[in-house]
Amino acid sequence: MDVLFWCCLLFGALMALVTLVFGDGLGDALGGLFSIDLHDVFQPVVLSGGITVFGGLGLLLHHYSSLPGYSVLVLAVLGAILVGAGMYFVYVKPMKNSENSTGYSMNELAGKLAEVLTPVPAVGYGEVLVKTVGGLSNHVAASFDKEEVPAGAKVVIVEVKEGTLYVSRME
Repeated sequence: MDVLFWCCLLFGALMALVTLVFGDGLGDALGGLFSIDLHDVFQPVVLSGGITVFGGLGLLLHHYSSLPGYSVLVLAVLGAILVGAGMYFVYVKPMKNSENSTGYSMNELAGKLAEVLTPVPAVGYGEVLVKTVGGLSNHVAASFDKEEVPAGAKVVIVEVKEGTLYVSRME
């Protein structure tokens, strides 16, 4: 039993260290071999934590308690599951939920306010500045109402067609 617990303790600690030091580089070099998309529970931090706790708790219970071998094994497995679940709910899940994307779709711009940078002629194209999720972005604009819109004017994006924002002046 000691050999199993020692192997798990050392393997889990080594896995945690390698993941910490070489995690992204190793994953990229091996083409994402270790990225398991089944569920976030299989993240290296959860697995290495659970394996390490299984080995460490098993050693402690085996040496410092009078429990029989199967009880030590069951308690070590339960401890590993408990710590793995804790790692998942305290670290992995909040980190996954905190990821933000700076991308947006052009179709999401309809209804947003913008400012005219380059005057928009009645027929033709100008440029507007729109505040998006990722910051400010410039886009080609045309007049929705076929009226000239001067630089600095506030406009609303009425529709988006073929990469062009059709704007109408705010009154």
